[in-house]
Amino acid sequence: MASIMTSPVLAQPNTNFSELWDKTFVKSDKVEHRKVTFKNRYGLALVGDLYQPKHTSGLFAAIVLSGPFGAVKEQSSGLYAQTLAERGFITLAFDPSFTGESGGEPRNVASADINTEDFSAAVDFLGLQPNVDRERIGALAICGLSGMALTAASSDSRIKAVATASMYDMSRSISRGYQDSYTIEERHKVIDYLSQQRWKDAKNGHYALGYHEVPFDEDGNIIEGQRVLPETLPENAPPVLAAFFDYYRTPRGFHPRSINSTTAWTATTPISFFNFPMHTNIEMISPRPILLIAGENAHSRYYSEDVYKVASDPKELLIIPNADHVDLYDNLSKIPFDKLTVFFQQNL
Repeated sequence: MASIMTSPVLAQPNTNFSELWDKTFVKSDKVEHRKVTFKNRYGLALVGDLYQPKHTSGLFAAIVLSGPFGAVKEQSSGLYAQTLAERGFITLAFDPSFTGESGGEPRNVASADINTEDFSAAVDFLGLQPNVDRERIGALAICGLSGMALTAASSDSRIKAVATASMYDMSRSISRGYQDSYTIEERHKVIDYLSQQRWKDAKNGHYALGYHEVPFDEDGNIIEGQRVLPETLPENAPPVLAAFFDYYRTPRGFHPRSINSTTAWTATTPISFFNFPMHTNIEMISPRPILLIAGENAHSRYYSEDVYKVASDPKELLIIPNADHVDLYDNLSKIPFDKLTVFFQQNL
């Protein structure tokens, strides 16, 4: 970890990324793929995977993709990107700032503001490609990056359509707990914990790791930890934990650069999410369309339903029967790619 006593370093374009195919999904023979790098307006260098249909010419509609929160482009966002490229789009799956192969110090920190900006930076990049029609660029985000995509679209009119899958509102989840379960006393406890952690980090000269959604034990005490997911799944694990574990900690979805697979966020990562609510201006996306996709049995379903209630038309909420939250990461029998294809074809 870089010392917090030093001046921040302006990230330069990353040219050391791996060109090996190290995805969690099989490489398609129907698309061309290459690694690319570009900067956001904070000067941080992002790395992405650019996919495009083979043996084609002319101008294409394009889609920027990212998520889940704590994942990398080699996981579900890359699967979505490659599949949509097979269906005729140019797609860009990218690692958010401070994670994966993208730049930014310290590592493993999330910023509600900067990670929202990352989507617009990806649009910048796509719009400069000679085979992309810059008037036909959309966004698709999975899980915890969905709130950032919606927030970006509300202030970036170049994003002509936005879709989310298994949406999570990270600001709401982090600052209020799952199902808004934090009491006001617990919120104060979390804020005090994060504030005191800043003293510790300043004294130690590096950033400690911790939970991005701060849990409490049965006695009302904060639980500290150094991993998003345990190394081994405990007996009688809650179904949500088991579902996340089955993706991130097994060969199905494990990736060594994924925070969720191997480590944790910085302990003070939640701070900005307490002060940065997501999609507060969601009505500004209209008349551009929104598609919200959630699993029927997903613990996160209420996020999509609540966004749907406050968004302006045109909007659509699609509930996938017999699907949970993680099913929409990589289950090709449940991810509605036909629907996504039609949505972007009609609106880009």
